[in-house]
Amino acid sequence: MKTLIVYDSRFGNTEKIAMAIGKALSGEVKVVRAKEADFDEVYSTDLLVAGSPTWGGRPSTDMREFLNRIPKDALNNIKVASFDTRDASVLTEVFGKAAPRIAACLKDKGGKLVAPPEGFTVKGLQGPLEEGALERATLFAERIAAGVQKCKT
Repeated sequence: MKTLIVYDSRFGNTEKIAMAIGKALSGEVKVVRAKEADFDEVYSTDLLVAGSPTWGGRPSTDMREFLNRIPKDALNNIKVASFDTRDASVLTEVFGKAAPRIAACLKDKGGKLVAPPEGFTVKGLQGPLEEGALERATLFAERIAAGVQKCKT
């Protein structure tokens, strides 16, 4: 299975989660920043995982630009999953989280969601990640892999 993990990260926390997910998935896995994503690779992958920090209840600007560049129905037959990093403040609950918005966009572009969107908490604006976050990222990767297998049957 060919997997592409596209992420954006301001303080390195989302990058750490993306790398942990990539390490836990089997097959050919590439992890790349949203600004550096090659759309030929996006359209030729079996699994696309996208992750971003949550800023004002939304994905980062670079992630939004990446998502906006994907044409409608371009992700047909591609399995997708999403994640975000977020702080634990009440503002995140009020304004929303990036992962569900990323998932909705990927589905709107034709992707088949294989796992519910996942969030990883950072302590304060810049982090660090909450204790156990990297282990949870591995478990999230396992849920993604299980969802991919379920789609094959």
